[in-house]
Amino acid sequence: MPTPSTTSLKLDSGTKARVQRLAAARRRSPHWMMREAIEQYVEREEKREQLREDAVAVWTHFQETGLHVTAEDADAWLAKLEAGRKAAKPKCHV
Repeated sequence: MPTPSTTSLKLDSGTKARVQRLAAARRRSPHWMMREAIEQYVEREEKREQLREDAVAVWTHFQETGLHVTAEDADAWLAKLEAGRKAAKPKCHV
């Protein structure tokens, strides 16, 4: 586990009071609450960034190749999978 480092965080008095009330209700320290909030935020934003990067890559691939699956084919394929049936991936169109 990496060695923790100290970071200063300035909060307005209202937000600080809210964190303190919530920490008391959860029987946690305000420090724990803020650290947990930051970790959850960073994890969520990393996932969003990965989704954005994947979307850009897919769009770029489509622009370069023209390969795509129709919405109807994708819906039919997903319906089979949802029903628990095995289904081959739909074929790409140009």
